[in-house]
Amino acid sequence: MNTLFYVVCIVAIVFTADTIQKYMKMKNEEKKQQDPELEETLAQIERLEERIKVLERIVTENKYDLGKEIDNLE
Repeated sequence: MNTLFYVVCIVAIVFTADTIQKYMKMKNEEKKQQDPELEETLAQIERLEERIKVLERIVTENKYDLGKEIDNLE
């Protein structure tokens, strides 16, 4: 078999893999849009991540009045 055949096979495999990957991504996005519980859970995770960032900043920041920051959070 010649080199051209191999090149055509490789190109066909790459295009097929790309098409499958795009299809799976589109299918996954449709599931996210159709599942309101998933959206709510993702939003809750984002809020919790933000709270963790604030707590990490409080703990690691030098010369910080912890009591004042806790009062400001309430």
